[in-house]
Amino acid sequence: MPTSKTLDVLFVSADSSIQAYQELAKTYSAIEPPTWALLLAQSCRAKGYEPAILDCTAERLSMQQAVERIGEAKPRLVCFVVYGQNPNSGTTNMIGNTALADMLKEQHPDLLISFVGSHSSALPLEVLRDHDSIDFVLYNEGVYALHNLLASDLQPEDLKKIKGIGHKLEGLPTLNPPEQVVPIERMDTDLPGYAWDLLPFDKKPLDLYRSHFWHTEYDHANRTPFAAVYTSLGCRFKCDFCMINIVNRTDDADGVVSAHSPNMRFWSPDFMLKEFDKLAEMGVETIRISDEMFFLDKRYYEPLLTGLIERDYSIKTWSYARVDTVRPKYLNLFEKAGVRWLGIGIEAANQVIRKEVSKGTFKEVNIREVVRSIQESGINVGANFIFGFPDDTYESMEETLALALELNTEFANVYPCQALPGSPLHQRAREEGWKLPDSYAGYAFLSYESEPLPTKHLSAAEVLQFRDDAWQKYFTNPAYLNLLEKKFGIQQRTNVEEMSKIKLKRKLLETH
Repeated sequence: MPTSKTLDVLFVSADSSIQAYQELAKTYSAIEPPTWALLLAQSCRAKGYEPAILDCTAERLSMQQAVERIGEAKPRLVCFVVYGQNPNSGTTNMIGNTALADMLKEQHPDLLISFVGSHSSALPLEVLRDHDSIDFVLYNEGVYALHNLLASDLQPEDLKKIKGIGHKLEGLPTLNPPEQVVPIERMDTDLPGYAWDLLPFDKKPLDLYRSHFWHTEYDHANRTPFAAVYTSLGCRFKCDFCMINIVNRTDDADGVVSAHSPNMRFWSPDFMLKEFDKLAEMGVETIRISDEMFFLDKRYYEPLLTGLIERDYSIKTWSYARVDTVRPKYLNLFEKAGVRWLGIGIEAANQVIRKEVSKGTFKEVNIREVVRSIQESGINVGANFIFGFPDDTYESMEETLALALELNTEFANVYPCQALPGSPLHQRAREEGWKLPDSYAGYAFLSYESEPLPTKHLSAAEVLQFRDDAWQKYFTNPAYLNLLEKKFGIQQRTNVEEMSKIKLKRKLLETH
């Protein structure tokens, strides 16, 4: 971190991994670069400000070590950037970030502490109310609010005038009028890439980061160096369970959820190719394309993928797609460009349930044919399933598990349904008085404190037990292990067998 110049803003990413992932955090979970901290830092730098980044997870810092580093840096503003490696894990990562903020404020009361991220955008007033250590929050992505904060003297009178923030006015949490998000025509200019040079490293850039285990076909040796980039922000859909679009928020009214701003913004393909050029120069081949819907708009993905093919980089990438947005005729283009995996949102086998949670936007498709076409193109499939939607029964969840086992994809995510802050489901749960977690860790899919929603027919404990049993059944299934051995090798099969020996501890199941 710079010491010769006045540091305008220090972006902090605290460590929540042990609480969020339990034993899986040590070896198996990814350590992703703090993508939004990188974007915000580069954006501030383009305006002439001096930023720095402190990534506690990558550097494996204790909280006290992090407090000392922040204190030594003496930034005008400390900005905790709270997102996560799963698009919906902004709430989960409040665990470590709020704990670090509390310790920092106790030891350095004069430092100004701000939070930005999906949870702060969803519940800005509650974040301010519940945490004395947090001086203000930036709701939505916070780009312009941050610029305006840094242009000010950061005094109480200044805070009253800055759009897009929440602060404490005479001790009471208060929201200022909203600020706009970066419009699509300004993306290349006002969010001009990633401040890669601000990240810590050991021997070479990005070598303190590691990819998801499956991204490198279950080979630990190839997981680092690792990078993640967005080519677009947001999503055009309004699924009940998802809060990804809360960062598009431009309305400060109560009850605003992600479904109120289902818009997507894109960087230009030429601009994104320059980011891939930078990563290639740094020797990074394992790259996640973090878009929620990369396989959606061919006006953007087609020229980008074509450009990557022309460059002939030796890269391994993956990204998300909904099963009903995959266009088979473009799969060859994806494969040639280095896309090795597609994370496919299937969610539920029952079409009635799937239509309900996607607000009727889910097109009728033959899931089996779509998955088969992806695999036949040479791309691996990571299928995503969710257990415990409001209308789920034990039988419908069994139907989803049966589909997962039948598809037998190279990887599968199986989640318990959570009413994540910022999602329509969270708002509905509050309105109808459903029991919600009383801690950030309660919203984490894999944490000890995880507490999913009950359904109309099943308790939260029954949903969680089903999910954990389903995970074990999938990853110990002989047909699945044989697939891994055939495609990736005997060592990769053994690696997965070792992973499946880790049993998550669940507080909710200890009393049932």
